[in-house]
Amino acid sequence: MNEGKPLLKVGILGCGPISQAGHFESAVKARNAELYAICDVAEDLRARMAATHAPKKAFSDYDVMLADPDVDAVIIATADAFHVAAAARALEAGKHVLCEKPLGMTVEEVEGLRPVVEKSGKVFQVGHMKRYDAGLQSAKHFIDTDMGEMLALKAWYCDSTHRYAVTDAVQPYMIRSADAKKPSRNPKADLEQYFMLAHGSHLLDTARYFAGPIRAVDARLRQRFGAYSWFIDVEFENGVMGHLDLTVAVRMDWHEGFQIYGEYGSILGKTYNPWLFKSSEVDIFSERTGATSRVLGADGHFYRRQLEGFADTVLQGGPLTGAGIEDGIASVRGMAAVMQSVREK
Repeated sequence: MNEGKPLLKVGILGCGPISQAGHFESAVKARNAELYAICDVAEDLRARMAATHAPKKAFSDYDVMLADPDVDAVIIATADAFHVAAAARALEAGKHVLCEKPLGMTVEEVEGLRPVVEKSGKVFQVGHMKRYDAGLQSAKHFIDTDMGEMLALKAWYCDSTHRYAVTDAVQPYMIRSADAKKPSRNPKADLEQYFMLAHGSHLLDTARYFAGPIRAVDARLRQRFGAYSWFIDVEFENGVMGHLDLTVAVRMDWHEGFQIYGEYGSILGKTYNPWLFKSSEVDIFSERTGATSRVLGADGHFYRRQLEGFADTVLQGGPLTGAGIEDGIASVRGMAAVMQSVREK
């Protein structure tokens, strides 16, 4: 299928769960990319993943992988605490970068990455893979073309107490190693921050994808029976009103979606647990036609679609189709603002 066409030679840093569930398969299946290399300090984990996914090379040392002239781009799939430093090293080595979300842990560190990206001249993309959900893309197209002025947006992201039963059933068996590199501080030691970074990054980026930059937030947090629930009022720079609901975890099925009111139509979207690889069901009502439409979205592999979009930008030039450095920074700034708003109550 790819015969005669250039392929982006990708090196993946980190052989943990996110790579096993999404990135390895994406690089193997992508129409315009090749799983050229993998890298992990854990020898047993690296050997298992190399045997399973058959990259051309396997590295224990990240700098050695970066020194390989055949590696065109790096996917950074490590713990969040390592994202910024790993991204900077790759850019300084002349590699294009696709970095898992969130871009980083603090506003200061992600702001510090901006000049590194600008100086490198390389393609830099943040892994907000929901932008490659065909349902969300159909909503974005309607917003940009036929909806007219947006009035208001509501969006919700509610993780479920039953999500692990679902993911255990659909994901590959996860291989773990006692030698895996871990952050100096357990990310789950502060659950408020952990849940916000893990899930809030999706919610805030989806809101920005549809309604544009955020000017201000006013957030409340209620914690009960092990659940964290944020209700966030959002003011967008274009005047659109927004309300976001981030709850971890609801005592029901996965509950994620959005509702948008516009001048010439409205949108109602239902999004599924991402590991089902099922496109969002998005109903678009047009006032002009008096009809509702829904794209099928048969290809729901958001991670593979994300990599293909990234590879197209690198290989063919043209604008980034995913989230760039400014989007990644804005997501972290938004989460920091939400947490600050809660503390000030």
